[in-house]
Amino acid sequence: MERPPWAPEEVDLNRPNPARLYDYLLGGSHNFPVDREAATAMLNAAPEVADAARANRAFLARAVRAVAEAGIDQFLDLGSGIPTAGNVHEVAHRSNPAARVVYVDVDAVAIAHARAIVADNERVGVVKADLRQLDTVLADPAAGRLLDLDRPLAVLLVSVLHFLADDDAAAVMRRLREVLPAGSHVVLSHGTSEYDPNRESDAVAVKTVYSRTVTPVQLRTGEQVGQLLAGFELLEPGLVPVQHWRPDDAGPLKVENFIGAVGLKP
Repeated sequence: MERPPWAPEEVDLNRPNPARLYDYLLGGSHNFPVDREAATAMLNAAPEVADAARANRAFLARAVRAVAEAGIDQFLDLGSGIPTAGNVHEVAHRSNPAARVVYVDVDAVAIAHARAIVADNERVGVVKADLRQLDTVLADPAAGRLLDLDRPLAVLLVSVLHFLADDDAAAVMRRLREVLPAGSHVVLSHGTSEYDPNRESDAVAVKTVYSRTVTPVQLRTGEQVGQLLAGFELLEPGLVPVQHWRPDDAGPLKVENFIGAVGLKP
């Protein structure tokens, strides 16, 4: 296909990408035919995946709002993806216009669009890095300019850890426990393998599609996700399906395949 003007040269147009798949599921336009084809195949087998994407986005907004209202004014979004509507800095700035946000992703399309969107916003930065290399992320000039690691911050891991192997996911959370100051928060959502037995084929469909990307998906049980959050005190209502985490008046979507929580470092 002809390369769109917004697509960096290093982007592979012939292989689906998780960030672009997610963008398509949210109704975005920064995706390619290969992403739309993969997403369509997944939706044909598991139509509720689109609801899951929207429920995740709504969870992110509610969690950021809750954390900002609790006094947190700096946010680190790891695996931020393509910044479609309702992104972290928009939500945070509605609660506190002085809040600072750093977006981190390894995908070139996500980074290109994040930089274009926040180019004139001195309170928002963008880092191209692998979230598994947390020390590299924190040493980046954009992170150093905006984040003060001597004060509490919020780290977002929304719909991203299921793209990491068990050891890598555990290592990321372990390093966060080590470096975050007391009073910091972690916002996490994760795909779960604890599907209704009558819909086990949905999990298979999701895994099959993501196996074609550069980051195959690793679904985990609620117990396994809870272990990743060890050392953090979970805010009410704890680790629950994302649509049940402090739902607002809009009414929750029925989503069974994502769970989420917000944890506080004591």
